[in-house]
Amino acid sequence: MATVMKKEDAHRIVDNLPADATWDDLMHQIYVREAVERGLSDSREDRASEVAEVRAKYGLEK
Repeated sequence: MATVMKKEDAHRIVDNLPADATWDDLMHQIYVREAVERGLSDSREDRASEVAEVRAKYGLEK
């Protein structure tokens, strides 16, 4: 499901880029923002796993 982005948020992302930013830089910032928002949403909706669970599942326990 797509996340609704406010125009103000998009402007803020663009305004915070350096003057010599590329389209790739902008796309990366948008991707990172979307990934963080999705992670926060998953956490709020209890769709996240504890790190220890994931490590155990893949045999990465320390």
